[in-house]
Amino acid sequence: MASKNQLDHTVINVKAAMPLAAATFKALGFTLTPQGRHSLGSINHLMMFGTDYMELLGIPEGEPHQRPDLASAPTGINGIVFKTGNVDDVFAHLEANGMAGDPPRAFTRPVDLGDSKPEARFRTVTVRADVFPGGRVYYCEHGTPELVWRPEWKSHANRVVKMPEFVTVSAKADEEAAKFSTLLGGEAAGSSVAFDGGKVSVLSPDQYRARYGDLASAMSGRPAIFGAMVCACDDMGPIKKILASPPQGVRAQPSANGIVARVDALDSVLEFVPA
Repeated sequence: MASKNQLDHTVINVKAAMPLAAATFKALGFTLTPQGRHSLGSINHLMMFGTDYMELLGIPEGEPHQRPDLASAPTGINGIVFKTGNVDDVFAHLEANGMAGDPPRAFTRPVDLGDSKPEARFRTVTVRADVFPGGRVYYCEHGTPELVWRPEWKSHANRVVKMPEFVTVSAKADEEAAKFSTLLGGEAAGSSVAFDGGKVSVLSPDQYRARYGDLASAMSGRPAIFGAMVCACDDMGPIKKILASPPQGVRAQPSANGIVARVDALDSVLEFVPA
């Protein structure tokens, strides 16, 4: 793979708590897309930025779905997704490096544009689950990007414009950083592996707790977790005002670079920093 990997989106698995998740992220100042429903049965809301986005992904309570990967996974930050123009090329790269899982798959979801609901098309390929035990790492090929990155969804009251960093936590941080380096085709610099426009930071549990303190997610016996998503704001004033009196179920504290919020019910840590 070339070193031009670019972040596509990050994922929070909300399981059956989508109403709570949507209300909380709206209260944090995000603009949410209308709820979507995938052909595999899962549901989502997106928060669109310049070239990437955040996804709240869940399963409708009491309804059939084809997402055992979500139903069996813990609630919380569940995925990091990179862009690709061809998932078949990515699958060949994964096979060559012993990271391949299932072959690429295609799915769709209707996009609610008010007066119409055209179908957004995607193809994805996922790294084998045991390579990165903290969560799902995969690539997405967008067949209809114009239905996803729409200007009316890109403006947020909290002034988030992009996600420049994704934080993972591993008891074997050096090994995990080396795997991300192999996947992304770039050198690991200390605990970070660069992608185009940002980085994956691989921390030890002690480093993670030192960075986020009481707001850090518990390892709970897991060898690795996806620990935080870092959101860059072009103006820090609005998010500081929002988190001065956090929404119900959210705790906040200053960080070395900005301000951190933890959504307790979703076991999710977000750090807001200047763009």
